[in-house]
Amino acid sequence: MLHSSRLLTCTLLALFASAAHAATPSPAPPTLKPLLATLNERLNIGDLVALTKWDSGKPIQDSPREAQVIANARKLASERKLDPEDVAQLIAAQMEANKLVQYGLLAQWQAAGAAPDTKRPDLAKQIRPLLDQLQSRLLQQYADFAPYRHDPKCPVWLAAARSDLNRDPLHDLALTRATGELCVRPTTP
Repeated sequence: MLHSSRLLTCTLLALFASAAHAATPSPAPPTLKPLLATLNERLNIGDLVALTKWDSGKPIQDSPREAQVIANARKLASERKLDPEDVAQLIAAQMEANKLVQYGLLAQWQAAGAAPDTKRPDLAKQIRPLLDQLQSRLLQQYADFAPYRHDPKCPVWLAAARSDLNRDPLHDLALTRATGELCVRPTTP
């Protein structure tokens, strides 16, 4: 009786230990953190773009520029052996997230009656070339992360990594939008 009680106890402890181990997610791939840092960097440039839009009075929506950026991304995708449609969706998500930041900041500044008194870089000469450089780095990092996109743990890794980049509700929401295309859920037949 004592032997079977010990055996039962050991079996239960082993089951609990294996369940706890199974519940612990595996660590994120090392390629995720640099990718998110670049996405976040790109997103934070939205603050500067918003300032230029505030000063110029130009609309946030710039469809011709967006089409040009996506066309360029498709070309770069082919050069990097990436699916051009996946890359187009990724870049479109970045632009939507960036616009979300811009709309949010413009609304805050309109309510306050003024934008921050900070230096404004030139949109065409300084900000857009920076965004173009970031796009090249972003696509390389995306290519490095691509093998993990279909992993069932991808959303857990992504949520944890995003939480490390929390800034404020507006930028958090925008980062969620920017990363919305990274993980691919399996399709059910």
